[in-house]
Amino acid sequence: MSRLHRTLARVTSYQARDTAQPSDPGHPANASRAALIAAFASVYVFWGSTYLAIRFTLETIPPFLFAGVRFVVAGALLYAWAARRAPRPTAVHWRSALIVGALLLLGGNGGVVWAQQRVPSGLAALLVSTEPIWIVIVATAMGRERLSATGVIGVIMGFGGVALLVGPQRFAGGDPVELVGAVVIVLAALLWAVGSLYSREAPQPASQSLSTAMSMLAGGALLLLAAVVAGDFGRLDPSAVSLKSVLALFYLIIFGSLVAFSCYLWIMKAATPARASTYAYVNPVIAVVLGWLLAGEAMSPRVILSSCVIVVAVALIIARKPGGAGPTGS
Repeated sequence: MSRLHRTLARVTSYQARDTAQPSDPGHPANASRAALIAAFASVYVFWGSTYLAIRFTLETIPPFLFAGVRFVVAGALLYAWAARRAPRPTAVHWRSALIVGALLLLGGNGGVVWAQQRVPSGLAALLVSTEPIWIVIVATAMGRERLSATGVIGVIMGFGGVALLVGPQRFAGGDPVELVGAVVIVLAALLWAVGSLYSREAPQPASQSLSTAMSMLAGGALLLLAAVVAGDFGRLDPSAVSLKSVLALFYLIIFGSLVAFSCYLWIMKAATPARASTYAYVNPVIAVVLGWLLAGEAMSPRVILSSCVIVVAVALIIARKPGGAGPTGS
């Protein structure tokens, strides 16, 4: 077994110990540097690449249908694993999972998936990266925190970067961005932010893995219901589904949902929240580069400049937020 495989296996074994104490040698806080590097690399690369995988899946599978299948399958696998070592969830826990799944997966991820029919994968990742900005705005509006001068600068820069990205062609140059798709993605990021804030106080099982699995199952079921309403099942042509779309869907289930989520939850225990949230400004860069290399998406001066502005804005927001940000809608 390769060293990378060994370190990833160690990450999985650490993450499985939901009840371990900091003094326990198996607690994530006592993790090796190699395990931390492997976990961070998994979150950076796998979440950064999900946007391109979504684009490939959308080529032959309708959006809500494949998103629902993705999270129902991933949630069922994770639930079967996590339920072995955790108390049975209550009805209140399932209610929280339904609300979190509706906000994060139906509204957040579902909006991004639908919009990627109109917006390139790299640009979608850039727009999704506004989620930490929405978190600080919503938290401030709810009176949970005060917006500092650094936070104000980050918010202004973030939305300035979005305006530069979707602004008129004569203003910023390069190819225009489809406005409806861009607006849907920004609103999806807002819903993800609201869901993230709600999940921090909602009654949930003690096991984070079980809670995540329940949210995946609930959100996946809602996405499948949306697929019925949107007519995705009627538009699906099984004979036209390509091998590339099927492989991309499996990639999203295994690496985008199970591996990356598990590594992220483990990192939250092994590192500071600020370090864990660095994915928020690494993922968009990876997504833009992969879209350019593998899908021929434009890498215009407008994209490069707006990327820099948004990434710096997110970095400012994260730097002034002790709690960091939660997973994005990838």
